[in-house]
Amino acid sequence: MKYTIDKNEKYTLFSLNEDNLNSLLAPNLKSEMIILANEGVRNIILDLSNVKYVDSSGLSAILTGNRLFKEEGSFVLTGIVSPHVKKLIEISKLDTILVIIPSIQESIDYVFMEELEREMEEE
Repeated sequence: MKYTIDKNEKYTLFSLNEDNLNSLLAPNLKSEMIILANEGVRNIILDLSNVKYVDSSGLSAILTGNRLFKEEGSFVLTGIVSPHVKKLIEISKLDTILVIIPSIQESIDYVFMEELEREMEEE
């Protein structure tokens, strides 16, 4: 699985550099999400701008990431440009569960706002 991870103070940007997020890659993505969660990453932005196809296993990996990070932080999907991927997410009604933001910069801004809200709630 080809990907890049850009760790920052408040968020980690995980960019998947594959055309397909399918049953061959989904277990690897789940494993990477678990590793990041165990390392203490609280907020993750999953960039799917290079992904042209997702199957049910890929959706399962995305949902695993959402479950892992939503409790303590933020899980954001960004860069969904493929019509196939958009349609699959809409048909499966995951657009009502997942936070989907068009651009990486907007996703970063969202994570920062979520962090501020959590800090204010803790005070």
